[in-house]
Amino acid sequence: MNPTATARKEAVRDPTAQVASPLRIWGGEPWSLHDLLWASRCMQVVRSGSGAGGVRKGPALYLLVRADQLVLLDMQQILKKMHWAAPRAVRLRVAVRDSKDYTEAVAEHADGIRFVREYGRAVRRCERVWITAEIGLAREWAAASDARAGTRAIRGLVETRDLLSIATEGFSGAADEVTSQDWLAGAMSQWKRINAVLPHVFEYQPGVWVHERARLNPGVRIVGNAWIGADVSLDAGTVVAGPVLIADDVSPDPVAETTVADVDWDLTRSPHWSLPSLTSGSSMRRLIKRCFDVVFSLCVLVGTLPLYVPILIAIALEDGRPFFFAHTRQTLGGREFPCLKFRTMRSDAEQVKAALLSKNAADGPQFYMEDDPRVTRVGRILRKYQLDEFPQFLNVLAGHMSVVGPRPSPEKENQYCPTWREARLSVRPGVTGLWQVSRTREPQTDFQEWIRYDLEYVQHQSFVGDLRIIFETVRGILT
Repeated sequence: MNPTATARKEAVRDPTAQVASPLRIWGGEPWSLHDLLWASRCMQVVRSGSGAGGVRKGPALYLLVRADQLVLLDMQQILKKMHWAAPRAVRLRVAVRDSKDYTEAVAEHADGIRFVREYGRAVRRCERVWITAEIGLAREWAAASDARAGTRAIRGLVETRDLLSIATEGFSGAADEVTSQDWLAGAMSQWKRINAVLPHVFEYQPGVWVHERARLNPGVRIVGNAWIGADVSLDAGTVVAGPVLIADDVSPDPVAETTVADVDWDLTRSPHWSLPSLTSGSSMRRLIKRCFDVVFSLCVLVGTLPLYVPILIAIALEDGRPFFFAHTRQTLGGREFPCLKFRTMRSDAEQVKAALLSKNAADGPQFYMEDDPRVTRVGRILRKYQLDEFPQFLNVLAGHMSVVGPRPSPEKENQYCPTWREARLSVRPGVTGLWQVSRTREPQTDFQEWIRYDLEYVQHQSFVGDLRIIFETVRGILT
């Protein structure tokens, strides 16, 4: 294993251990991750004295805290109480208890000195925070000089009957009073939707979140919760026991920090992968998806049948035969199949490709050029309107592909990232997919986006989500 990664892993194996310098994971320190955790719950953290200009429209709620405060709470019961009471503001009294189940002390006794043990998690301190849905109150808090002034401002604006007081347990404290790892230990168990605010991080397995620039080779075993940073390399045979945080390896190219200013509040409020769906692995869902694939493919093939003769004639007139191009791709479990398309390139395209590799604009194993000279004039028209992909619906009928799924790719490309390969080959590839409707084609990002969107689809696929992707695909073709 990379010795740097090994040393770093040992330093953070215990999330409560002290370290000499702040940890950086996914480009941020615990302070910025704290605000992003709350943003993933569609709540903006507002600090007293931060200035009203930083309070944004879009969050469902605002968490009002001191300037130096870190907070971690289970919001489920709090939200239920807020739903029924409908207050303008909630005042939370947060009891911070000792992590140990008992306390032990030495006490004098008539018979001498004895050890006294008291069971129960002792309350170390109580902290106070506010929650409100009103942007005006949040801005008043941000404009206040400190938390006391903010509290006075809220009490002056909100009548007593519109206030709700709740006592709860959680983690809360000033940044200089607690270690970063104290907060992170709790955050690992509570943060369930990290990729809602950190799109370059994906869930490798339940409770294990990995940056897309990390390299986890086959044979790596991870037990328990874990956060794995950018550019970390774990070799085959490595065993990682959680809870563990493996910080970014910042030496090659540090990851840019994501802040609350980058958050898409519409996505955190209603992320597309949270749409109602059957269990992705259930036999019923697979049956419904397969039936939909067959019916949809038959409708498309019958509806587009009048286009096939003109397309075949146009291909023959410009570049002769063959009419179709069949490229070997991989489907479920790595089985290979011929992926069909109308031919859009010259018949000697593969031979010419070798001379064009230096002009490859893609950042991964695939080849992409903005103006590929191998594409015929007919091929450019077919690609523009995606007519070249209609024969793939024959692959769908044959069971090689699905209407919606990861992009079909050959073994050569799948070997590029073993972690990604195993996930995407667990489902059938699709004629269209999340990557096709979401990619940006920005320089040096295409392969990273490909990994990100394929993994996101595999982990959060749903029938309603498939319909959305089909709609976005059709809209993209027509516009």
